[in-house]
Amino acid sequence: MSSLVDLFLMFFKIGLFTFGGGYAMLPLLKDELVRKRRFLEDEELIDLYSIGQCTPGIIAVNVATFIGYKRFGVAGAIAATVGIIMPPLLIITLLAAVLEKYMHNRYVSYAFAGIRICVAALIADIVYGLWKKSVTNYTGAAIFVAALILLGICNLSAVWIVILAGMVALGLKELKKS
Repeated sequence: MSSLVDLFLMFFKIGLFTFGGGYAMLPLLKDELVRKRRFLEDEELIDLYSIGQCTPGIIAVNVATFIGYKRFGVAGAIAATVGIIMPPLLIITLLAAVLEKYMHNRYVSYAFAGIRICVAALIADIVYGLWKKSVTNYTGAAIFVAALILLGICNLSAVWIVILAGMVALGLKELKKS
C-alpha cells in the first residue's frame, strides 16, 4: 500500500464484499493484509481485531480505522474508515429504495438464505483459524472453555469476557515469572 488512495481502495473493496458484518470481514482482511500485501502478521491482525471488538462501534469500522492509523496515522485512519463504510452506505441506500418491493419474492429470499449460509461458513473458517493460532496449550484451552461458558451459559457481555481473559492471562504470566 503505497498511498492513501490504495488504502482507501483496498478497504472499499473489502467493504463491498463483506456480507454479514465484522466477523465475515476477517477472511478478506487476512487475505488482503496478511497473505497478499504482507502488511500484518496473523497475530497482529487478530490483536487489532480483538481490540476492534472491544471498543464501541462497528467492528469493521474499528478494525479499518486501527489498520489505517497503523499504516498512515490519522490520514490513514480516515481513508480506511471512509473506504470501509462507503460501499455499505451506497448498497443500503440502493436496497432501501427497492427492497420493500421485492422482499417477498422467493428468489430474493433464496439469495439471502444462500448469503447467510456462506457467511456462516466464513465465520466457521475464521473460528477454526483463530483456534489453531490462539489455543496452543492447556491454559489457552481453559480460558477458551471459561469464555464459552461465560458467554453461552452466563450470558456475560463479550467485552467483560475479553477483559477478564486478558486479566487472567496477565496474572498467569506474572505467576510464571515468580
